[in-house]
Amino acid sequence: MTLIAFGINHKTAPVELREKIAFSPDAIVSALASLTSNTGAQEAVIVSTCNRTEVYTQLEVADKSILINWLANFHQVDASFLADNCYHYEQHDAVHHIMRVASGLDSLMVGEPQILGQVKQAYIDAKNSGVINSQFERLFQHTFAVAKRVRNETEIGANAVSVAYASVQLAKHIFSSLNKSRVLLIGAGETIELVAKHLAEQNVLSLTVANRTLARAELIAKPLGAKVLTLAQIPQHLKDADIVISSTASQLPILGKGLVESALKERRHKPMFLVDLAVPRDIEPEVGQLDDAYLYTVDDLQQIVEKNLANRQDAALQADDMIQQQAVQYWQWQQSQSSIDLLKTFRDQSSVQRDVLVARALNQLADGKDASMVLVELANKLTNSLIHAPTTALKKAAHEQDVERLTMLQDILGLANQKS
Repeated sequence: MTLIAFGINHKTAPVELREKIAFSPDAIVSALASLTSNTGAQEAVIVSTCNRTEVYTQLEVADKSILINWLANFHQVDASFLADNCYHYEQHDAVHHIMRVASGLDSLMVGEPQILGQVKQAYIDAKNSGVINSQFERLFQHTFAVAKRVRNETEIGANAVSVAYASVQLAKHIFSSLNKSRVLLIGAGETIELVAKHLAEQNVLSLTVANRTLARAELIAKPLGAKVLTLAQIPQHLKDADIVISSTASQLPILGKGLVESALKERRHKPMFLVDLAVPRDIEPEVGQLDDAYLYTVDDLQQIVEKNLANRQDAALQADDMIQQQAVQYWQWQQSQSSIDLLKTFRDQSSVQRDVLVARALNQLADGKDASMVLVELANKLTNSLIHAPTTALKKAAHEQDVERLTMLQDILGLANQKS
C-alpha cells in the first residue's frame, strides 16, 4: 500500500477551481464512500477548507491519476485542468506534508491555528464513516501531537495571524481607523467568530452578525454586544454597512451585484468595503465592477499575509525542522511495523509447512511405518521445504552475477564466512 497526500491549495490553484471542488460538510460522508468504492482506497481522510481540498489515502497502485479522475468526476470538472493545478506526495513525503498542513506551515497565514481543528474534524468524519484503520489512527494521532508541540515549543503562534486577522488589517489599511465604521458579518462559523473578536478589539462603531439561524449568530454577537440578523433581512440592512465580511458554507452567492448596487445608491455612493472569505464565494465577482464597492477575496489577502509573516520566518524554519524529525520518526516506526508483519508472515508460512509435514509423519506412524524412516523423510522434506525459496534466490543471483544480492543473501542466511 502507498500512502498518498493529494490535492490543490491557494498556492497551486485559483479560487475559481478551489470553489468547484470544495466539499461542503454535508457532502463529506458521501465523498468518502465514493472515494473508497471507486479507487480501492483502504483508508481515507478528506480535508476541505477555503484554501485547500486534500485527500489523504492509501492505494494499492501509486497512481495519482486515479485520484484526479475520481475528484474530477465527483465535482464534474475538467480532469486535465485539475491535473495542471494539483500536487501529490507519497510515503514519507506524504507524512511530512500532512504534518506541515496540521501545524499551519502550509497555510495562507503561516501558523494560523484554525487548520488543526479542521484536520481534526476531517479525521473524525472519516473515523465515523469507517474509513480509518490502525495505520491512519496512528498517523493522525502522531500528527496532532506534533502540531501541538510546534505551537507550544516555537513562536509560530505569536501575534496570531489568520485570514480573519488579515481581513481586519486590510480594513484598517483602507479606513485608517475603524471606530467610525459599521460592520456586517455574514456567517457564524469559526472564521467569522475570529473576525468579530478582532473587530471588537478595534472598537468599531457597530457590529452586526447575519446568519441562517439567529441562535448561532447570537452565540457570536452576545458576548460582543453585537446585533443579529437573518440572511433574509440582509437586503434591507445592507445599506448601513461600511464593511461587509462574509464566510458561509453556502453553495450559492449571498450577495449579488444587483443587491449591492441598490445598497450603494441608498448610501449615496458612500464606499463599501467587502471581503469574501468563502469558497464557494459568497459575493458575486461582478460586485467588484461597481463604483464605490471594494471587493476582496481570500486570494487578495496574499500581500498582507506576506507582510504579517515576515517576523515568523525563523519560527517557521524551527517548526519545519521539528516536523522533519517527527516525520522521519513516524516513518521509521511505520517501516518497523511492516518488517514485523513480514516476519510474522514468514513465521506463519514456515509453521504451516512444518504442521503439514508433521501431520503426514504422524499418519505414517499410525499406519505402522518404520519410525526411523518416517523421521528421515520428515527431516528431508522439512529441510527441502524451508531451503527452497533461499536456494532459488541464490541461483538467480549467481546466474545474473548480482554480487550485491549474493552478499546480502549470504549475510541473511548466515553464510557470510562461507565461500560463494
